[in-house]
Amino acid sequence: MKKLMLGNEAVARGAYEAGVGVVSSYPGTPSTEITQEIAKYDEVYSEWAPNEKVALEVAIGASMVGVRAMSCMKHVGLNVAADPLFTASYTGVGGGLVVCVADDQGMHSSQNEQDSRLVAISSKVPMLEPSDSEECKEYVKQAFVLSEKYDTPMLIRLSTRVSHSQSLVEVGERKEHVPKDYVRDMAKNVMMPAMAMKRHHYVEKRLDDMRALAEDCPFNTVEKNSDKVGVICGGIAYQYAKEVFPDASFLKLGMINPMPSELILDFAKGVEKVYVIEELEPVIENHCKVLGIDVIGKSILPNIGEFSVAQIKKAVDGGETEKFTVSEAVPGRPPVMCAGCPHRSTFYVLKKLGLIISGDIGCYTLGALPPSSAMDFCVCMGASVGMAHGIEKARGREFGKKVVAVIGDSTFIHSGITGLIDIVYNKGNSTVIILDNSITGMTGHQDNPTTGYTIKGEPTKAVDLVLLCKACGIDRIVVADPFDLKGFEEVVREETAAVEPSVIIAQRPCILLKSAQMYPARVITDDCKNCKMCMRLGCPAISEKDGRPTIDATLCVGCGLCVRVCKFGAIRQDDSNLKRLAQGKE
Repeated sequence: MKKLMLGNEAVARGAYEAGVGVVSSYPGTPSTEITQEIAKYDEVYSEWAPNEKVALEVAIGASMVGVRAMSCMKHVGLNVAADPLFTASYTGVGGGLVVCVADDQGMHSSQNEQDSRLVAISSKVPMLEPSDSEECKEYVKQAFVLSEKYDTPMLIRLSTRVSHSQSLVEVGERKEHVPKDYVRDMAKNVMMPAMAMKRHHYVEKRLDDMRALAEDCPFNTVEKNSDKVGVICGGIAYQYAKEVFPDASFLKLGMINPMPSELILDFAKGVEKVYVIEELEPVIENHCKVLGIDVIGKSILPNIGEFSVAQIKKAVDGGETEKFTVSEAVPGRPPVMCAGCPHRSTFYVLKKLGLIISGDIGCYTLGALPPSSAMDFCVCMGASVGMAHGIEKARGREFGKKVVAVIGDSTFIHSGITGLIDIVYNKGNSTVIILDNSITGMTGHQDNPTTGYTIKGEPTKAVDLVLLCKACGIDRIVVADPFDLKGFEEVVREETAAVEPSVIIAQRPCILLKSAQMYPARVITDDCKNCKMCMRLGCPAISEKDGRPTIDATLCVGCGLCVRVCKFGAIRQDDSNLKRLAQGKE
């Protein structure tokens, strides 16, 4: 039976059919849906881990005792998981171990671009790269087989376009994997220096064996169509290149590490001109150049951003493909916090107080955009806390306590706790604001250790943020509602003036989790002084019409923040607004 599937859904299906037993991941776009789909299969144990390092360690543990295991993450998550990955390359596996990493070319939802193929090379872990959903399923199934055959973790590299595009997949049945009996092997599994030295020799031999496999394997395929032009590519770049070079010969590399040599040399000899089409770094191109092959690649195509058919075609011959155009100018639609988002009021207060804000990764990163414009720094998950401490230690006398760190509840669990411990241990004096919206919001409302539910929606123990911060050594902890603007401002003023470190837990659920009906707000024109304080909130439901603020009742969720901001009582909420909306008067 064939079914239309997202690439991520197909990855999950491939793992399921391969008999995977344990899947542990941390959500991160564009990889999130893999584990969400896995959670639908009752035969598989799945979980959201606190971060990617823990997730991979869980998968490694399951593999060590013979169970097939998988861990999924985005490219920056692979950085967090690098420590166990590099050493798991030495230990090898028990049951098959597959690590799925989704790169985000074009940075649609990421703070950087990075090419995970380079991580595969440096960690000496074999990598496969599918180019459509059917290959996603099959490559994952074969990755478990190769993992066990060659005693190695296997990396699957995805991209935003492969992960989030749909194509037909041949759905098969699950084949249960029976674990082998566990046998203690300290020389293999305990990486003390003496053992690790010997295992390194094994790793190098394994790569040699897999290079031989790469010369003649189903992942690397030749399509002979022309002796004039040949194209070497893989992953999503193959789909683009097929449209640009409909008559060319192709060498499609599905095994990206280790790469074949003789296969590439033979292919290059059969054509007059060779193009290498690959997004981000010149990984294939550099390999070809080492082999002495003159290829055309990054000399005409950038190592920045996501490719398109039009871009490649223009780079190759200066041509243009047909583009869909509209006669009217389309206004920009930058990302924005949802109407009713609890983070909006937090940033409103912080900006009002003129604080320097060390930011973090999540929905609240949008606080950096106008009109809030209330974030000074953002580097990576959990960095806000350590950076605030660093700023205080570097220029504390000059800045005083004008620096605060903001971090979400899920991100705090992911990698903010150690930064808070560092503040306490090293006698810091920073204020950390945990934006507790009761969910992992940015990646699509996944549960986390603070919500009290597992990935399958089962009730579990919830981490108590107050007790956790106390255990880290924080004595000043305040739970405050950011929608209580006056009260929240007083709390921030008091805690940033204190002579010891403190934590403010800005606690209000994500508006998309609301269950109670709230009345939409509307502007009473006769009372409005046109001060436009409400416009400073940046709420998508508030806009200007004929030079005056207006509220779109179809977008307003009735959070009441604009009501609190308006000093003239010109914005009101009551059931009459719902009636007006029903009558089409808004």
